[in-house]
Amino acid sequence: MLTRHLLKQASTCRHFLLNSKTSSPFLTKSILFTSSSSSPESQSPTNTFVDDKVKDQYPTGTSISIDRSALYNLPEHSHEPTSDSELVKHLKGIIKFRGGPISVAEYMEEVLTNPKFGFYISRDVFGAEGDFITSPEVSQMFGEMVGVWAMCLWEQMGRPKQVNLVELGPGRGTLMADLLRSASKFKSFTESLHVHMVECSPTLQKLQHHNLKCFVEDDNSDGVEKRTVSMLAGIPVSWHALLEQVPSGMPSIIIAHEFYDALPVHQFQRASRGWCEKMVDVSEDSMFRFVLSPQPTPATLYLMRRCKWAAPKEIEKLGQIEVCPKAMDLTRTIADRIRCDGGGALIIDYGLNGVVSDSLQAIRKHKFINILDNPGSADLSAYVDFASIRHSAEEVSDISVHGPMTQSQFLGALGINFRVEALLQNCTDEQADSLRTGYWRLVGEGEAPFWEGPDELVPIGMGTRYLAMAIVNKKQGVPVPFQ
Repeated sequence: MLTRHLLKQASTCRHFLLNSKTSSPFLTKSILFTSSSSSPESQSPTNTFVDDKVKDQYPTGTSISIDRSALYNLPEHSHEPTSDSELVKHLKGIIKFRGGPISVAEYMEEVLTNPKFGFYISRDVFGAEGDFITSPEVSQMFGEMVGVWAMCLWEQMGRPKQVNLVELGPGRGTLMADLLRSASKFKSFTESLHVHMVECSPTLQKLQHHNLKCFVEDDNSDGVEKRTVSMLAGIPVSWHALLEQVPSGMPSIIIAHEFYDALPVHQFQRASRGWCEKMVDVSEDSMFRFVLSPQPTPATLYLMRRCKWAAPKEIEKLGQIEVCPKAMDLTRTIADRIRCDGGGALIIDYGLNGVVSDSLQAIRKHKFINILDNPGSADLSAYVDFASIRHSAEEVSDISVHGPMTQSQFLGALGINFRVEALLQNCTDEQADSLRTGYWRLVGEGEAPFWEGPDELVPIGMGTRYLAMAIVNKKQGVPVPFQ
């Protein structure tokens, strides 16, 4: 019965549309509604727009016009594959899911350490063939001097029988390899050590395992976990994704070389309504762009904390500020461990002893590029705020902070000048050139004056750009060479 009634309705509609001579807004609206609706209500007899009364109002031959101007035209869908990388798709997916932009810090963290696509996760980014060169890759002398510092601290600690030697973000493991190789002659020191490498990249873990010449001990004891040992000094080595996973209960000597600069930073920009966080969004042409947050964000609490530590005049002259909550929290974790278990931490990085403004940069194949250009293909890093590290550590009781001093001052006080002279006594001409170049890069400033090679390869000194700071337990006194 219902089917026959609906067929009769449709026949009546067709008959009326073919024989009408006038148009009506009522008809237009009704046609659009009826053709687009499939609800039971739209199909009921009470919703029929053609009846005998309407037919009487519109004589035969009336034409009907349908206004579609208000309809939304969907863009043509392309089935062609996009050129976006998997990380770019992932970032755009996060922004779409959130319904708005993400912080610069979250963007930076995804780009560097995303478990599948992160810059550090699946490749070797260090050295001449990588994207940048770090101090340990420049010369063996850097790791040797850090080893001198660690042994001096161990002496000040009273020569404990068990010590955790921890490195955060060890890269290829070059620094630790040079440290252990040079310290292997001092058996009482090396026999007390258990090395802990805090590294989240499986690729770099394998490189570190290789460069430390590690092997797994043969142990037939039931229930005893086999140890991984470095052949460089016969020292057990363990790997962890986080510092919190390193066993506590014994003194720790912690080394953080070029680790803090890779921690994600939040950027704030001064606007008419106050400080606004800088965010990363996707524009209409599907490109990444920077926007400002319309309201305060959770990171604003860290901004307020950082501003409280600074002089008002220092803040007034700035149009942008970078804050690194993870650096503040990590420093507090380090300080708590040192307070409870004893020991100390050495932080060496490029940065400032004050508020950092706009320092975030991207480096690909040793060249600076746009931060938002093809994320995941370049390293992202920012200046380290050493003043913020100091204040974060000093919030913990029984902790003292020393420095920062320049890397040139630090290495010079530990004896790098004597070390390079000793090495030059017994080397080839080629090795001598390499030693001089490496020495200049570690302690020099600007371009090397002795360079006679191509201009594009001139060694640039990092001696004043990099700073060194120590955090120690107060009971141990002032560490070398900060006296």
